[in-house]
Amino acid sequence: MPFSLIPHRVVDRYADIRPEYLEKQGVSLLLSDLDFTLAAKKTARPDQALRDWIGELEARGIRFMIVSNNRSGHRVQEFCADLGVPYQGRAGKPSTRGLRAAMARAGAEPSQTAMLGDKLLTDMLAANRAGVLALMVEPAGGAVTAWQKVLHALQAPFKAVCRRRGAGET
Repeated sequence: MPFSLIPHRVVDRYADIRPEYLEKQGVSLLLSDLDFTLAAKKTARPDQALRDWIGELEARGIRFMIVSNNRSGHRVQEFCADLGVPYQGRAGKPSTRGLRAAMARAGAEPSQTAMLGDKLLTDMLAANRAGVLALMVEPAGGAVTAWQKVLHALQAPFKAVCRRRGAGET
């Protein structure tokens, strides 16, 4: 299991990850964090833009599942039910347990899987340890609390390394 905090790619928002890009990478299963990745934490319901993006993925044969550490299964359950997508709760990231369980449910191998998230110490570390493509987004809704601001400032050098490595990648 490689220990790396560096994502394969960093984008501004989830919609910047296009189905064509995932297809080029051989990805048929996209796992995604929920809070600060797809929506701000206080967002109760998915918006139409998120629904459309997931629809584009599915139209291209890319399955989608949310993998969340969220302790309140109620929020994740309602959000995913509203979206009509499966989820793997209490994932325990950076442990690979939740990602592996999601892949098993979907019948996908790590080489066919990508993980989208906003945090290095949970999402990207779990993705790299599980051997899946690690895709990072800037936090939806921005860093709000003092701790979030510190955390995201600490992530900046790792994101910069990723951006330098992938300059020009589409």
